Amino acid sequence: MNSFIKLALAATAASTMVSVTAFAEGLTIGVSWSNFQEERWKTDEAAMKAAIEANGDRYISADAQLSASKQLSDVESLIAQGADALVILSVDSGSVGAAVDKAAAEGIPVLGYDRLIEDDRAFYLTFDNKEVGRVIARSIFAVVPSGNYAIIKGDKGDPNALFLLEGMMDVIGDAVAAGDVTIVGEAFTDGWKPDNAQKNMEQILTANNNNVDAVLAENDGMAGGAIAALEAQGLAIPVSGQDGDHAALNRVARGNQLVSVWKDARQLGAAAGNIAAALASGVAMSDIEGAVKWSGGANGVEMDAIFLAPTPISASNINVVIEAGHIGQDKVCAGAMDGVTGC
Repeated sequence: MNSFIKLALAATAASTMVSVTAFAEGLTIGVSWSNFQEERWKTDEAAMKAAIEANGDRYISADAQLSASKQLSDVESLIAQGADALVILSVDSGSVGAAVDKAAAEGIPVLGYDRLIEDDRAFYLTFDNKEVGRVIARSIFAVVPSGNYAIIKGDKGDPNALFLLEGMMDVIGDAVAAGDVTIVGEAFTDGWKPDNAQKNMEQILTANNNNVDAVLAENDGMAGGAIAALEAQGLAIPVSGQDGDHAALNRVARGNQLVSVWKDARQLGAAAGNIAAALASGVAMSDIEGAVKWSGGANGVEMDAIFLAPTPISASNINVVIEAGHIGQDKVCAGAMDGVTGC
């Protein structure tokens, strides 16, 4: 077990990074992923695994495949394999408590990754999802300050869906109250799946005779589903999402998506690996440098947390993701419209 761990938190206007220096090695960090159907999590995993192995620790993982019951079994298996700390990307916030109970019974620290596990026995690491929601809404509101909005929300069982919505309403709430913006349809999307988002968008369009002026989508995959529904009706309206998915960034370059709010998953993944090692080594959650006390969950539970800052990517700064190595210029710029910075 590590005898000394130092966490340093460095922040810039666009990003926050957590790094770790460790003496002594050999920890096992178990990671329970909700699913690998989304491109996003593959990026997180690569960064997390690299950070864990760079510390001389062992990475083990399991994919719950969007099953809450399988996630509990996965956690039990990771514990049986000798995990010294657990990183959990929860499938369902309402049922993940049983997994935390299993870990606590064995004295194993838990890091809730990206999605809230509202339990004071878990450390919370994520991007500032309310701010992500604000950025999505600001991008749309800047070009469509009045009109009919549709909101494609994430999975009902994921607290992030509500945090994102709250952030959106921080921006457009006054305009809605004044009658300048009308939310003509909003729907939760099972599993955050693009095909479900497409169905939701189709239903909203049908209910409103296609009279929709803008779409706030809570992630890029669902933005893609919404855009597919719009294109089937011959419609081209502003749509914004988040995650910095490669396909979405190319849509931004081609002019099919207004903004993708990039949450640099490499930073989040590396931070998780480092913080998990610190927790496994006996560092108290409150002693993780950069941690803040936070109680913004539905039940008001006070937790230790770190929130990283997101970066909106539009046609004016596509170069940012290229220069960061997140996506190649040839891929993001394929079919790009004129005037895209970096293409």
